[in-house]
Amino acid sequence: MCGIIGYIGFEDAVPIITDGLKRLEYRGYDSAGIAVLGGDKFAVVKREGRMEKLESQLAKTPISGNLGIGHTRWASHGPPSDENSHPHIAGRIALVHNGIIENYLSIKEKLAGRGIVYSSQTDSEVVAHLIDAYYDGDLVDAVIRAAGEIAGSFALGVMCADEPDILVAIKKDNPLIVGVSDAGNFIASDVPAILARTRSVHYLNDMEIAVIREKSVEFFDIDKNPIDKTPEIIDWDMEAAEMGGYPHFMMKEIMEQPAVLRHTFAAAKDGRVIDSLDIARFNRIIITACGSAYNAGMVAKYAIERLCRICVEVELASEFRYKDPIVDENSLVIVISQSGETADTIAAMREAKRLGATTFAIVNVVGSTIAKEADHAIFTAAGPEIAVATTKAFSAQLMLLYIMAVRFALQLNRITTQQSDELINEIAALPEKVDQILTNPEFIKKYADAQINRNSIFFIGRNIDYAIAMEGSLKLKEISYIHSEAYAGGELKHGTISLMEENTLVIAISCSERLETKIMNNVEQVISRGAFALIIGNASGSIDSQKIRRVALPACHELFAPSLSVIIMQLFSYYVAAAKGLDIDKPRNLAKSVTIE
Repeated sequence: MCGIIGYIGFEDAVPIITDGLKRLEYRGYDSAGIAVLGGDKFAVVKREGRMEKLESQLAKTPISGNLGIGHTRWASHGPPSDENSHPHIAGRIALVHNGIIENYLSIKEKLAGRGIVYSSQTDSEVVAHLIDAYYDGDLVDAVIRAAGEIAGSFALGVMCADEPDILVAIKKDNPLIVGVSDAGNFIASDVPAILARTRSVHYLNDMEIAVIREKSVEFFDIDKNPIDKTPEIIDWDMEAAEMGGYPHFMMKEIMEQPAVLRHTFAAAKDGRVIDSLDIARFNRIIITACGSAYNAGMVAKYAIERLCRICVEVELASEFRYKDPIVDENSLVIVISQSGETADTIAAMREAKRLGATTFAIVNVVGSTIAKEADHAIFTAAGPEIAVATTKAFSAQLMLLYIMAVRFALQLNRITTQQSDELINEIAALPEKVDQILTNPEFIKKYADAQINRNSIFFIGRNIDYAIAMEGSLKLKEISYIHSEAYAGGELKHGTISLMEENTLVIAISCSERLETKIMNNVEQVISRGAFALIIGNASGSIDSQKIRRVALPACHELFAPSLSVIIMQLFSYYVAAAKGLDIDKPRNLAKSVTIE
């Protein structure tokens, strides 16, 4: 992985592809390249490092053509280097690839026996050579034969020097879209790459093939039978995917959260999609996700169990598929993914479906794999999220999970209609309360600026506050590179307190009055060992002292308080990273959409 764009049309492909690659930078990458077909020969420029290096090389050695492919690579097989960068050339074939080819070594050995010499360490180059080996005058046939032999995940964009009038694309377990316009047609791994050129896109399903020409697009299944596909019209514009005067996309997206929460609430408040599910027929709920989405699931566990009195398990999607999960037709599996293309989450969902479970997806992308394959789906109204570290998409996921918890509880008669209305009103008030927090972030900025030399920062909480502390810790380590861990407050004394020393910072989340004395006891324990504490919450008992600072939150039902405390933790992480001068939107080694296992 990570970013793909291709173009065939009536203009020079190079500036179009270069612009598209820059719009895909948010996905995370460590090299970039472009190949165009001019006449019957490929011209290729690719460089390890950021897009600036590629653009500099293109200025020195310009290339042009009306058919081309480009790629930003996140290293998986072989380190970042010019040689390992995409596109890869093999005889008459040029190729870009996202995904992992699991059987590339056996294919590589087979082709090496035929005299093939490789110029990179990648699995992707092997696919290019395989297609070239099968090519006998029909590129589509060669791609189909190769796709039938490779195991793993892939999104491929393929050109052939002998067929300069087509661009061929195919995907399996990796996102790929086809865009159409009067000026030519496109492939891309994500909408922002082509949004400046077209809003009309087709989402490829697994093992569908697209044959793209200047004036037409055709779709086929793996047996080469034609497929009719209706384009979808993207309803957000380029302004939503641009920085809009903010220093970083992450800050822009933090500030967009009140609007995102309002839109998400408006779309889901009637509970129609949620109520289409008969929750009473399930004896357990399993939530599966990765990263921040997993943390959202942990928050939801506390809310659903408390309101519905039904057992909820939260499973890492990367582990779920391998643990021989206890799932059957009486299980509801909720899958959460911003992109809807997270490889581990897709695999977990498919395993749950294989075992007979009903699946319910919370996603941000309507045409994504998870949205299409889940039995039920509900959508966050977050719009495009460009920063690698999620903020607004996470907050939108929380809001939907809250509404889900309330609607399930009402279905199960665990709460009355009046109680449901009161809880929904509490959820409806969250956007305004988030707005209040964001109007004056200066205190947290000043505090964060003083923490840049910390080696470790710990987060603690009790109950649902512990669940959201996990997200605060993840956000900090993602973008500031400061070691950080989250712990249930009561677990400190069972080993972790050995890490407390002079000037350690502990961030304590305290939004539950019934547990306030408990978390304050934990704070006192770490302070007595030389630590400092920052308390985030709307519980009233904690006071400032030389060792304690407090950030108060607007009054809120404790089940929904994570939506407020997380804003402070997002701001804290952002300001620490900004004070360190780090690349906040594109943190090292990370990718926005993790489409490989």
